Amino acid sequence: MTKRIGNKHEAQHRGKDERLDIRRTNIEREAVKQATARAKYRNQVKGQPPMNLSESA
Repeated sequence: MTKRIGNKHEAQHRGKDERLDIRRTNIEREAVKQATARAKYRNQVKGQPPMNLSESA
């Protein structure tokens, strides 16, 4: 449940600058997540299980 201030939720009391700042940080955080996921699955073939390079042939 979100915090309430009087009748309104906390988010409704935020100013425009604060909302923009939160939006920017969320976008940056998501970009970091996407970059790590891309690095993890780079050069993978679709539909095949991930190759384990530590196994010996």
